Amino acid sequence: MKPARTKTPRKLLVKKGSQTSLKDPVGVYCRVRPLSLPDQECCIEVINNTTVQLHTPEGYRLNRNGDYKETQYSFKQVFGIHTTQKELFDVVANPLVDDLIHGKNGLLFTYGVTGSGKTHTMTGSPGEGGLLPRCLDMIFNSIGSFQAKRYVFKSNDRNSMDIQCEVDALLERQKREAMPNPKTPSSKRQIDPEFADMINVQEFCKAEEVDEDSVYGVFVSYIEIYNNYIYDLLEEVPFDPIKPKPPQSKLLREDKNHNMYVAGCTEVEVKSTEEAFEVFWRGQKKRRIANTHLNRESSRSHSVFNIKLVQAPLDADGDNVLQEKEQITISQLSLVDLAGSERTNRTKAEGNRLREAGNINQSLMTLRTCMEVLRENQMYGTNKMVPYRDSKLTHLFKNYFDGEGKVRMIVCVNPKAEDYEESLQVMRFAEVTQEVEVARPVDKAICGLTPGRRYRNQARGGPVGDEPLVTEVVLQSFPPLPSCELLDINDEQTLPRLIEALEKRHYLRQMMIEEFHKQSITFKALLQEFDSAVLNKENYIQGKLNEKEKVITGQKLEIERLEKKNKTLEYKIEILEKTTTIYEEDKRTLQQELETQNQKLQRQFSDKRRLEARLQGMVTETTMKWEKECERRVAAKQLEMQNKLWVKDEKLKQLKAIVTEPKAEKPERPSRERDREKVTQRAVSPSPVPNAPPIRLRHRRSRSAGDRWVDHKPASNVQTETVMQPHVPHAITVSVANEKALAKCEKYMLTHQELASDGEIETKLIKGDVFKTRGGGQSVQFTDIETLKQESPTGRKRRSPTAAPAPPDGTESEWTDVETRCSVAVEMRAGSQLGPGYQHHAQPKRKKP
Repeated sequence: MKPARTKTPRKLLVKKGSQTSLKDPVGVYCRVRPLSLPDQECCIEVINNTTVQLHTPEGYRLNRNGDYKETQYSFKQVFGIHTTQKELFDVVANPLVDDLIHGKNGLLFTYGVTGSGKTHTMTGSPGEGGLLPRCLDMIFNSIGSFQAKRYVFKSNDRNSMDIQCEVDALLERQKREAMPNPKTPSSKRQIDPEFADMINVQEFCKAEEVDEDSVYGVFVSYIEIYNNYIYDLLEEVPFDPIKPKPPQSKLLREDKNHNMYVAGCTEVEVKSTEEAFEVFWRGQKKRRIANTHLNRESSRSHSVFNIKLVQAPLDADGDNVLQEKEQITISQLSLVDLAGSERTNRTKAEGNRLREAGNINQSLMTLRTCMEVLRENQMYGTNKMVPYRDSKLTHLFKNYFDGEGKVRMIVCVNPKAEDYEESLQVMRFAEVTQEVEVARPVDKAICGLTPGRRYRNQARGGPVGDEPLVTEVVLQSFPPLPSCELLDINDEQTLPRLIEALEKRHYLRQMMIEEFHKQSITFKALLQEFDSAVLNKENYIQGKLNEKEKVITGQKLEIERLEKKNKTLEYKIEILEKTTTIYEEDKRTLQQELETQNQKLQRQFSDKRRLEARLQGMVTETTMKWEKECERRVAAKQLEMQNKLWVKDEKLKQLKAIVTEPKAEKPERPSRERDREKVTQRAVSPSPVPNAPPIRLRHRRSRSAGDRWVDHKPASNVQTETVMQPHVPHAITVSVANEKALAKCEKYMLTHQELASDGEIETKLIKGDVFKTRGGGQSVQFTDIETLKQESPTGRKRRSPTAAPAPPDGTESEWTDVETRCSVAVEMRAGSQLGPGYQHHAQPKRKKP
């Protein structure tokens, strides 16, 4: 609780005022100046009292390939070329002056390109006073009769004010008047005719509801920001003809309320519009202006004219200023005339002028950046740092954008076509500025004294106006004295008349003394009654105060108890927050560990599934390999046994022939060449028969021959002459798939032919399962594909019987089985993870054992 007390009440109120419901957007107004020449091309048109339209000039369109673009911009109010200074003041500046008199701050600045009429709008011209003299006139019209005597308020170097009593103020005035060259202007001096027409405001303007129980003091200061340095235009520098001193720049500082101010800046107390404008004109002569290509008197710096209004309440009697510094209310109105933004290629600036233009554009760019960041923070809820410190201009007025007062901007534009691009940038900046919201200034605190003290004291006090004094009334009531001149020694009438008049006066005097005594007695009685009444009231008030003090004491005790309880609860909350933080960290750690373990288990599970699938494939592959190897070995063994059996049969036949027919010729064994010419089937028969019937073609049995199939063979297929042909028993052969055939079967096979890369015909058997659907139809899910391919045996190595005759016993001759020479069967399994797997079913060449 203690740190909160160290903060100033003003800052706390600013934080409360920063809520969205208590914010107002920056008021942006537009003023269009008339063209210098009537035949100039115009690029800006006023649509209504809130909208202007920019259109592309002719020359600009020629340089941009004839593009014509019209853009409209909206403002709080638009002032056309026929707007008077009075109309502009009533709308823009009048509310700011009214807030100033009621203790609120305000900022008004003019913005635009060089030659757009900013200085004319702010200062005015002879016969047409600008906003500045009109603001001064309204201030002094409102507080003229309530101003404090000079030097009752005294400024210090901490951006605040001190109060002096009447005696100290009188001594200060005498001291200043005795100086040879007083700095303070006098209201008795004659007005300078150079600016007399500017401050001659015909329209009377006054603020409403001015606090009559306060006294006011007006202080003005005038600074300029040149090349990002601050200079005091009212500072009196002693002239040294030998070695003239350059003006010293001033520093920005922050007061105890965190408001920015210029340290060491001259503040002059003024008592009238004429005095204030004389001070302004004195500083205006020191302001830096130069002749550029665009403007004969172009401002080369930003000028800031501050009007500080100091307000303090009267005491309970309504006679003197309340000597309490805490009751002083200080409000400030800053009138800023910004230097014009310009492009150096148009101003033809060189040297110092070029450096000045660069600093001017840099400070204006910083102002635009600050507005953009403020808008982004307010619109999107971000908390970006606003770069106020990048420029002295934005750093000086950062408090206004943080909620220290109202902000108003007048955008001055020149409608001529040459300023189109600069005017477009000015309009975009104005569009951004309108979206920035500033907190409303808070109302000043009430001092708590009885209102109407000033006029009550005048009514209770002595003479008011031209009423005669009491002594004058008394002297007039006495009879006039007769002539006392004695012209004759025997004159006996003059002295008796004089004696009679004096006696009458003495009698009247005695009567008046008696009346005075009576009235004094009556007045004493009234005073005693009044004293007793006052004493009774004081006793009554004291009793009430004692009761209130008891209540306050009880409330303080209750507050202390609640503060202790609050501290205990805050301590408990802090402990709970720390415990919650620890638990949350543990929870996050455990969640991370759990996620890590889950990921690890997932990886292990996926690795296990891949390993299982791989092992399954390896087992299946090995099983098929060994099954084929066993079949090959059995077939080889059978062939070997058949050959042996045939040899034995031949021997037995020969033996029988020898026994039965001794002269018969020995039968010849059929040669290998004849065996190759005849395509024989591997059979279990003991020996080949020469005159055997033709061997039937061998059909390759499908692995799913137990089910009923739909054999779909398109009519476009070509009949192949391979030994191995697909054969499915109990199959329904169709050329076009139909629902009737599918309803009777459980399996489906499509025979598809295509031309392979080597020019041979490749036959694919696409197989699938038939399922019944909910709608009563059938659907086919394909499961695997078998491929039958025919290859040319020209590349194989063959031995002719003539080149290598068979050995006599015929047991070691080479042979090639029919499957190896005639066809190769390839099967592709669907769903394999390793891609299409090919199984070779042909028998390799093998020597006979």
